Amino acid sequence: MLEFENSKLGRPLLNFVQQLRDVKRAVFAFLLCLPTSLLALLLLTLLAYNGFYVFSIHLPFLANSPPDHAPFSPEIHAGESLLNWSTPSLKKISSSVMYVVKEENAPLLFKTHWPDFRKHNFSSTTLSIPKYASNQKQPRKLKRLKRKIRNLSSESQSTTQFSSRIKELFSSSKCKPRFFMTWISSLDSFSEREMFAVESLFKSHRNACLVIVSKTMDSKRGSEILKPFQEMGFKVMAISPDFDYIFKNTHAEAWFNGLKKGNVNPGEISLGQNLSNLLRLALLYKFGGIYIDTDVLILKSFSNLRNVIGAQTMDLKTGNWSRLNNAVLVFDKNHPLLFKFIEEFALTFDGNKWGHNGPYLVSRVVSRLSGGKEFNFTILPPSAFYPVDWSRIQSFFRAPLDELHSKWLVGKLRRVRSQGFAVHLWNRQSKMMEIEKGSIIDQILVDCCIFCNSSSSSSL
Repeated sequence: MLEFENSKLGRPLLNFVQQLRDVKRAVFAFLLCLPTSLLALLLLTLLAYNGFYVFSIHLPFLANSPPDHAPFSPEIHAGESLLNWSTPSLKKISSSVMYVVKEENAPLLFKTHWPDFRKHNFSSTTLSIPKYASNQKQPRKLKRLKRKIRNLSSESQSTTQFSSRIKELFSSSKCKPRFFMTWISSLDSFSEREMFAVESLFKSHRNACLVIVSKTMDSKRGSEILKPFQEMGFKVMAISPDFDYIFKNTHAEAWFNGLKKGNVNPGEISLGQNLSNLLRLALLYKFGGIYIDTDVLILKSFSNLRNVIGAQTMDLKTGNWSRLNNAVLVFDKNHPLLFKFIEEFALTFDGNKWGHNGPYLVSRVVSRLSGGKEFNFTILPPSAFYPVDWSRIQSFFRAPLDELHSKWLVGKLRRVRSQGFAVHLWNRQSKMMEIEKGSIIDQILVDCCIFCNSSSSSSL
């Protein structure tokens, strides 16, 4: 240590350190001499500057942002005057045996001002699609969006090919009735459950035509899946969707063009799911017929149904419907209610809320109709298509636990068969459930199968 202090290098260094200490003492002495209030003011100024620098951000304003929707309060209770039980085959349905669920949290309804379009004079310039900040400044997002659309639609066939294939099937075959399905998933996901939905359809409608609108099913592998039905003489065809053709001359056309340009926010929910919600409406509007989801098992013929939508739940206090569903739709070509559904989709699309563009959409539109006599449609009770709510679907897959439970299952199955036209399996909730021997679904499989010995129903 002494050697270091006596060295030529050590002394200047020690002197520098000593000077730093003196400066430090002088600074602290100066600060201590300042009044406390002045010192506090200095600290507050530093904190304010630091906070402004850290937390201030620039938020870009939305381009042409639409005003907030006003809460909607219908003049009549939802479904109060719209239940039409005039269909002859439905008069025997008793509301006392409906399976109903009271909804504690009803969906928020929004108000939309409707133009008078009973004559269906459509012009794409009359509809102003709500826009959001354009993706044009984000080319990567726009490219991904266009890639998703291409993955769901036809690339090889032209609009003429799509229309000609559809018309050829309908004209060359006596289709009674016309059925539509959509499939937006991979071929590997088209399982025995979806196959059995097709089986149940043809079990009750031998002369029906089924069009499955799907790009993945419109392939060599897809043809192999549907081949057993075609070999038995059933008229079924898979075809890739041509969105431009299907949406043409509807408000869906302007919405879809905005989507492709990046002016419509697709949201976080699957774009395919939302396009499926719109496709079913546009297909029925253009061609007329019956749409069913691929997780719907048909129990009996739909031949006596016309312009029908089903209630999912009922309000026990009022006896009116509280929510409709779009898993089963039966409508004539160019039906005015479908026109309203499509316009509502284009005006209020929200890709971040599950169900907003599907079941909630049809519920919103019908709720706003005051009387609705000019629309000529029927709302069927939940027993028609939705005899069990999604929250209790497991009860349909369970085997009887004891004698009392067995009696309940027998009674429930009897009501489902007598009052219902179909059973929605709520695949989102039930896809992992196994069908137990003796359950309600197990009994329905026996009633509705075509290839009864070719597969195991327990894996459905």
